[in-house]
Amino acid sequence: MWSACAVAALGLGLLTSLPPHRTWGLIAAAGYGCAAVVTALRARRWGTPRAPTISTRLPLVLAVVGAVGLPLLLLVLAGSAQLEVAVVQRSGDLLLHSGSPYIPAPATVAGHNPYLPGMAVFGLPHALFGDGPLTDARWWMAGTFFLSTAGAVATLVRSARTAPDRGTGPRGAFRRDSVSAALWLAACPLVALPLVVGGIDLPVIGLMCWGLATAGRGKPVRAGLLLGIAAALKWTAWPAVPVALALVAARHGRRQALACGATAMLAVATAVLPFLLIDPRGFAENVLAFPLGLGTTASPAESPLPGRLLAAYVPGGTLIAMVLLAVAALGIAASLLIRPPRTVPAAADRLAMGLALAMALMPATRFGYLVYPLVLWAWPRLAHAAAGSRTPAGHCSPSRPLVDSATRTAPPRHSRPGAVPRPHQRRTDDRERRCGERPLNCPVQTADGVGRKRADPEPGEETAP
Repeated sequence: MWSACAVAALGLGLLTSLPPHRTWGLIAAAGYGCAAVVTALRARRWGTPRAPTISTRLPLVLAVVGAVGLPLLLLVLAGSAQLEVAVVQRSGDLLLHSGSPYIPAPATVAGHNPYLPGMAVFGLPHALFGDGPLTDARWWMAGTFFLSTAGAVATLVRSARTAPDRGTGPRGAFRRDSVSAALWLAACPLVALPLVVGGIDLPVIGLMCWGLATAGRGKPVRAGLLLGIAAALKWTAWPAVPVALALVAARHGRRQALACGATAMLAVATAVLPFLLIDPRGFAENVLAFPLGLGTTASPAESPLPGRLLAAYVPGGTLIAMVLLAVAALGIAASLLIRPPRTVPAAADRLAMGLALAMALMPATRFGYLVYPLVLWAWPRLAHAAAGSRTPAGHCSPSRPLVDSATRTAPPRHSRPGAVPRPHQRRTDDRERRCGERPLNCPVQTADGVGRKRADPEPGEETAP
């Protein structure tokens, strides 16, 4: 995996014409290569006393440092970034000095600000303190992504722990697992590249994940606040609100869903409505017309996805793409009503599907938007892995499958007539009755007792060395 990441980063660094992407590709290839070498060396010493314990996470640390930390530091010091970073920092300056983050009548691509007013907050450090290594908007956007993603994973891990497990295990261990899951996401090249060159979408994605995790845990007000903040940054977070409402309604009732929706709407209205009323024409030109490819200036987002191809090569293709986009949105909405998601992973998958369709059918789109479905699909799986790795021994957990009713009611091995249970058999059966699950060293027994492998050898039986 690390070798494949190194090859992909090196190919981008050699083939791209964009200086920030070239810098990232060459440095990230070295970081991924170091991670691959350390992983190979550890694999050769697997299971031997010489393999140090610290090397288990060393490849991940090398990959994150090489693909995110070092290239981000170099690009910030050099002042090299994508256009989006300059737009965010200028919106912060405009918000501080003029009260609005938008230029009323932008004439060039660089003059447009296609983001909602909340995104200007990441440009306020630059507006307050001027140019500097710490005022670059990328630091604050990356920090928001890491914090929100780790919070989402920690929330899902805590909700996955059953009642007997809540009082066991150090809390710091679960926090370390949450940070590790966030680092795994950041090490992915599709996430590391936008983090370094201009991660506009990543704080939005992180807040969406945190909001879904909080909604699944039954805290509607907090979930609505997180989703409202995400929706105040960029319109791509708006589909997360109905998905979260369907999740809350299915798990905790309609009253909780109403509280979640009201909080989200209040947060969005507080951040967006004042600027919409001050300059409705400028707001519509920047936030609505320009991203959809309907403004006076053409959007530079021209990735060859279906919506863009329809708009470019089919007569009336823009209208066709918009109709298909509306049909896809109605289909996702109908699925939420007919079969609402009842778990956080199901809600994340449903949202990832909807956003993937939207990104593919938009008339003005780019491949970078595919980071939305990628992160939404990946983070519940990483949280599930973190929850399973911290399940204390001897406790039942959702990450460990329980036996079915036929297995629980099956007669024990020693229940044949005239049989006397041996001590190791009594201990095994006692463990099964206490936890309600089969021991890890014993396969599942069928209802008729056939096919069960004994955990311990019978006296007199030969065992393999």
